[in-house]
Amino acid sequence: MQQQLTVLDNNKALSFSFDEALNYHGGGFPGGVAHGFKMLEAALPHLNGGRPVERRKLQVLTAFPGPGARDAVELITRANTESRYEVDINAGDTTAVEAARGRYWFRVTYGNTVVELTIQPGIIDPEFIALGRKPDRTPEEEARQDVLKQDMADRIMALPAGQVYLARRVE
Repeated sequence: MQQQLTVLDNNKALSFSFDEALNYHGGGFPGGVAHGFKMLEAALPHLNGGRPVERRKLQVLTAFPGPGARDAVELITRANTESRYEVDINAGDTTAVEAARGRYWFRVTYGNTVVELTIQPGIIDPEFIALGRKPDRTPEEEARQDVLKQDMADRIMALPAGQVYLARRVE
């Protein structure tokens, strides 16, 4: 069975799968889509006593500018369209694992509850970051980067959310 995230829209339950998020995104950054999906999967149980949250009341601040993560969060929360999704590559925990640009750090707010999330050690392949930072990649390097993006998505989606993102409530 496919993993689903359930949120509410005016008290109506809506469930979204990773494949739906990937289709919404278009597939260029499957690893990023997996990040957005798993980050929300890790955050949601901490926000409303484990009950589904109203999607349009979630706010997200992140130091990760990846379009795949943005699109996964947008599909599930509508946060980007409604100006509740902010990217600031200098925000948050400066010790969080670095991405090609920014860091794998998120803050999700629901009412008065705030959860901060950082990626667990060992999830990000250093080769992926090195290639992502390299200007003027060769066609072979582009092809390798595509393989690494898909590998990251596969590895992330195979793990429970807590093994991908460490979530902690901020008081």
